[in-house]
Amino acid sequence: MIETPAAGVAGASPDTPLGSLGLWPRVRDDRLFLSLIGGLIVLAWVSLWLWRESPQGRFLGHDAVGGVEPFGGGYFTLLALFVAGWTLMTVAMMLPTSLPLVAFFRSLVRKRSDHVMLVALLVLGYVLVWAAFAGLAHMGDVSIHLAFERVGWLHQNAWVIAASTFALAGAYQFSTLKYRCLEKCRSPVAFVMQNWSGQERWDSLRLGVRHGIFCLGCCWALMLLMFAVGVGSFGWMLVLAAVMATEKNMPWGRRLSAPLGIVLIGAGVALAVAGMLGAETL
Repeated sequence: MIETPAAGVAGASPDTPLGSLGLWPRVRDDRLFLSLIGGLIVLAWVSLWLWRESPQGRFLGHDAVGGVEPFGGGYFTLLALFVAGWTLMTVAMMLPTSLPLVAFFRSLVRKRSDHVMLVALLVLGYVLVWAAFAGLAHMGDVSIHLAFERVGWLHQNAWVIAASTFALAGAYQFSTLKYRCLEKCRSPVAFVMQNWSGQERWDSLRLGVRHGIFCLGCCWALMLLMFAVGVGSFGWMLVLAAVMATEKNMPWGRRLSAPLGIVLIGAGVALAVAGMLGAETL
């Protein structure tokens, strides 16, 4: 196993808070690395905005699915563009929520000659998990569009999808799985010490994949809200990114989960009522 900065601290354990070990100063002092990561995140947001404003902007949203036959002509181009857009959105929205783990990992490997490769593999593994989720989300979206075309009741009650998505996201906020994954995301020291041996480079990729899986388990339902409010909607993207970053990284973030769940369930109920009354919904 690797020797971590925590190993030489009396009474330290994998669950010891990062700040109490005096490790945050090391992380914060690596200004160049943090600036590069920050620049990557800003570049992702700018790229999303430029893409959204371009003639190809429709490929960021689920509306692009309409009129395209699954596995027919142009489908795989649509799939590739959708996954690329979602991956870019992941870098913009989700990478900031995992910055404490990435920065802590960097502080561990900064003296190794291959430290750049190790951090890159960590981030790659993380992004690959969300890219795979993008493919699954796309398949689900295609299935919903097909159902709309073939089931008359759904076509006449489009509000069901948005209301169900909000209600699902709200209910998931109270699930045991949500809290288990959230605890893993909120303990970067414990996670790295338990999942990275430092024996070979591919351990970094596996660490990124494992962290991505827990991050996905924590946030997948909130990310699905993008389908209800519109993929590529910058206002909602910023709100959701801020909520997820707060929930995962702030000391009081876990206390946000239950109130957020209540708000989302309430929004789902409101959308359902509005839809049944004939009002226009999302």
